[in-house]
Amino acid sequence: MNINWIKVFVAAFLEIFWVIGLTHSHDLWTWTGTVILIIVSNYLMISAAQVLPAGTVYAIFVGIGTGGTVVAEILFFGEPFRWGKIFLIAVLLSGVIGLKLVTENKSDKVKKGVES
Repeated sequence: MNINWIKVFVAAFLEIFWVIGLTHSHDLWTWTGTVILIIVSNYLMISAAQVLPAGTVYAIFVGIGTGGTVVAEILFFGEPFRWGKIFLIAVLLSGVIGLKLVTENKSDKVKKGVES
């Protein structure tokens, strides 16, 4: 896995926290932390999308962020557990994993001699 995929996964992980922060921030410090997480998360996603296909990067970013946020709500914030919700998150994440597995980045194409 190259550094750009790591950036995407870190950005998606940070997205989970800033989405939670949008709901639970209540003072200057928590809002400041939320804004910092939004900036860092989006910076990492955008920098990775300059090398990797932007549509795939965005789909993975949003998919992991969405799945993580739903799981965090269930585990930490009293959201009701529903099997249907877990099944749909699993379907979403399987699509995200599938996109990652079938996507080549631009540097891989150049190494193979394919012009982008």
